Amino acid sequence: MTYTPSTQHTSVPAPRGVPDRHINAVRQATDVLYEAVEELDEAAVRADSRLPGWSRGHVVTHLARNADALVNLLTWARTGVEHQAYASRSDRDADIEEGSHRLLQVIKADLDSACVRFETACREMPAHAWRAEVSAPKGQVIPASAVPLFRLREIWIHLVDLDAGVGFDDLPADFVQDFLDDAVEQFAGRVDPFSVEVTLPDGAQRIWTVSGPASRSSVSGSASAVLGWLTGRTDGADLRGELPELPDWI
Repeated sequence: MTYTPSTQHTSVPAPRGVPDRHINAVRQATDVLYEAVEELDEAAVRADSRLPGWSRGHVVTHLARNADALVNLLTWARTGVEHQAYASRSDRDADIEEGSHRLLQVIKADLDSACVRFETACREMPAHAWRAEVSAPKGQVIPASAVPLFRLREIWIHLVDLDAGVGFDDLPADFVQDFLDDAVEQFAGRVDPFSVEVTLPDGAQRIWTVSGPASRSSVSGSASAVLGWLTGRTDGADLRGELPELPDWI
């Protein structure tokens, strides 16, 4: 049986002020996610993902719960009533663990429903609400307009984690710099400063300084290799330079 999402993603003109570029990119990434999940069978969804201790079922369930968490933030921005992304970290982890053991068809339907809820929440946001500030899952204060980019990053990185044929080379070139900005920001104040010189998909070079203005060492490589290393998905073997030890990705 072919897995078909209950709602087709169609391009709808966005009101002024809406981060429509990111919303459209989320739609496209969601379609790639649907295709990857459709290829899984019951055995494959129970098999290990690239994340230690997580099966593919854990990863897909996490992506469903992440969509709902970000809907909470959009609801907060739209209504002005606080809706934290997750009730607590322990509740989040318990929901993922419980959900990962369901039948594959239930996992697929849950993912579809959650993605549709996120799409609907984006579509129903008034333009002014995108400027409201909310607390992201990791605690930082962000404008609601940053939420679709958060979702885009989650989908693509966890598509890699599914170990279902998608790698960092497959990330959309238009958003690689956004993903690198976010990855570098994760380490602010958590490591001694170092720089990374990145070859972007179009061949351009750009340098990021991690965790401060001073740099004691330099690392260089392709955007996909740098992203894989910074997010803890690869060991950095394809990079050049002295690789500092990184704390866990959060």
